Amino acid sequence: MPAGFGPIPGIQVGHATDERAWTGCTVLLAGAGAVAACEVLGGAAGERELEPLRTGHIVEQVHAVLLTGGSAFGLEAAAGVMRWCEEHGFGFDTGIAHVPIVPAAVIFDLRLGERQRFGAQQRPRHPDADMGYAAARAAAESEGSAVAEGNVGAGTGATVGKLFGLERAMKAGLGCWTEELVGATTAGVRVAALAVVNAFGDVRDPVSGRILAGARTAAEADEFVDTAAALRRGVWRTGFADPNTVLLAIATDARLDKLQAQRVARMAAAGIARAVSPAFSPFDGDVIFVLSTGRLRADVTAVGAAAAEAAARAIVRGVTEARSAAGLPGLKV
Repeated sequence: MPAGFGPIPGIQVGHATDERAWTGCTVLLAGAGAVAACEVLGGAAGERELEPLRTGHIVEQVHAVLLTGGSAFGLEAAAGVMRWCEEHGFGFDTGIAHVPIVPAAVIFDLRLGERQRFGAQQRPRHPDADMGYAAARAAAESEGSAVAEGNVGAGTGATVGKLFGLERAMKAGLGCWTEELVGATTAGVRVAALAVVNAFGDVRDPVSGRILAGARTAAEADEFVDTAAALRRGVWRTGFADPNTVLLAIATDARLDKLQAQRVARMAAAGIARAVSPAFSPFDGDVIFVLSTGRLRADVTAVGAAAAEAAARAIVRGVTEARSAAGLPGLKV
């Protein structure tokens, strides 16, 4: 499959972007409902409404997933996504009202927004309910459109390679990739990955192992330190320990129950490990969501293997599609 997200019937993607504050949010809209699960990795995750994704919970489906900048402040955007879903009749039927189920996870992009402040007294802006509403509306209006990548949505303020702080980091962003299964029992099943790449470590080509983006030897340098090797030599990070994160959303038209979706999420983690070095550090709050629209039969192992491959490639595109911003270099010209 070419680069890009899907299409996955029943899943639509929309962004809201604030390039002045270098933050934003991304919504995966599943208005009719999708079976979902998640896997939380790393040691610095920030999230909301994950309990309905656990097996055994009475809620079987979610109606949207929010990926957002703004750290914990950005979770306010989920209220806007819920408002949009409620207005359009999407949600868990309680007999009194339809309550939209909107799990969410955040990246820490406050430092990049701080670099763009205008005046010492101005408070940095964060994704809020209005921005979440706008992203949900954009998702609903996205039918037939390619999902934008790079410095957009939740990837607007993303960076990678922060061993020595932001000054020697690089700009990253949001990337997508889709795998299509082949074979007599899985033909036509698609597994799409959307990654928000805000990792502490470096991003490597999963085939060659070459560092594509990461911590640099100096603020103006083009050479890489190799974060994992530096850590093994006893080099340690300096400055404030900003939390870092890879947020990953996997969507598939394979028919999965919650337990199977959970297995796919765990297998997809291998894709992060292939592309990020080091992965799952104490400073990373990696969260993986899996959404299934339940249309086609497929072997869960095949879906999980495809999810890992799509995840690794989406992470690579998260840096190759990112443009320079806020004084940090990106790979996209």
